[in-house]
Amino acid sequence: KKSKTTKTKIKHPKSHSTMTPSRLSTAAIICLQLLTSLTSAFVPSSQISGAQQLTTTISKTHFTHSTSKNPLFSSASSDNDTPDFSNVGFLILAGGTGSRMKANMPKQFLTLRSSPVLHYSLDLFLEKLPAHCAEMSVSPPAMVVLVMDPKYQPEYQPIVDKYEGKLAFANPGKERQGSVENGLKKLVETTGNGDGSGGCDFVAVHDSARPLVTIPEICHVVSDAKEYGAAVLGVPCKATIKESEDGTLVARTIPRSRLWEVHTPQVVKVEALLRGFEKVERESLEVTDDVSIIEALGEPVKLTRGEYTNLKITTPEDMDVADAILAERGVDEIQLV
Repeated sequence: KKSKTTKTKIKHPKSHSTMTPSRLSTAAIICLQLLTSLTSAFVPSSQISGAQQLTTTISKTHFTHSTSKNPLFSSASSDNDTPDFSNVGFLILAGGTGSRMKANMPKQFLTLRSSPVLHYSLDLFLEKLPAHCAEMSVSPPAMVVLVMDPKYQPEYQPIVDKYEGKLAFANPGKERQGSVENGLKKLVETTGNGDGSGGCDFVAVHDSARPLVTIPEICHVVSDAKEYGAAVLGVPCKATIKESEDGTLVARTIPRSRLWEVHTPQVVKVEALLRGFEKVERESLEVTDDVSIIEALGEPVKLTRGEYTNLKITTPEDMDVADAILAERGVDEIQLV
């Protein structure tokens, strides 16, 4: 007799998007063209030629994703760009509440196109990345740890069962640092030999609210971490940043050329992260992300150039943008169970 597979049904609200992908693409083109025109009034023409070229290219292609050379729409990279993942474990942080989304559930469970936001990360690390590694003849990630509130874990148990030995739960902490620490302990526990040997040398921490990261980005940041000990995806800051002491008056303008907006995954040596946790607790340090812990140790962190499309779902408007990007990438419906 054929065994019956029970599919988990997770109820998610319908997408609230009111702007279709085609309308959003058109709006984006108009905004880029307007931005280029405004920029030309303040910036030398030699510095805006790239923006003009980008606007022209987007206008011609209308966000068409047929080109394989653009990493934004590519799920593959060359052999030299794909590292061995056998000693790399992934933590997916899915314990946030998403209060700014004004929704009745955490943002990672909201429906983005046809699947929950969280499922895009699960599918990437459990299906697409291993398939790419097989194509490139390198080992896939050793383990994926899903840091999730216990009250949601029963709904995701069928997925954990399907990927037995490749996916495990960990409970979140009160803050991000506690969640990462719990996830790291589970990673060491599930991949080690029980005597402190073996297991993962590197951990890649990823926010489940970033469903648009690409395989080339992951390959590049992991490669950089293996060379430098720690690496973080990021992009040069495009906005002008003002500093204020009281939230009313401007204290100064921070030079934009020195500012980067950091994304995830953030990839760190497990040994260094464990040492960092001890230092943070011992000295009561305040850290805002994973590589900040490595900075506190005085050790280098490599900035890996990522993509502006690796946005974090924070507000309802972000869902519209992510929806349009996924539509233009031609992402199929995700089936994890």
